[in-house]
Amino acid sequence: MDSIYYSMGWDSMFSIFITLGFIAVAWVVLQEVKWEQFFRNPRSPRARLAQLIAAIIIGRLLAGFVLDYWNWASSLRHLFDSA
Repeated sequence: MDSIYYSMGWDSMFSIFITLGFIAVAWVVLQEVKWEQFFRNPRSPRARLAQLIAAIIIGRLLAGFVLDYWNWASSLRHLFDSA
């Protein structure tokens, strides 16, 4: 029973790091966007907050895709296990 909780803990840590990693990647990529088209002052706190929210949304979507794919791929081994 303890191994189940141990495994769940590692899965949770993996998910947290993947999500935070993709948010960081999205933030770096969003720095290349020409924000002058959307904001009068792209260095203002409002513009930075909008960039942060966009990075969180995009990073979470990407992380969700990767984590879903990881879970699906790891579940395929059950298809080939003999009962």
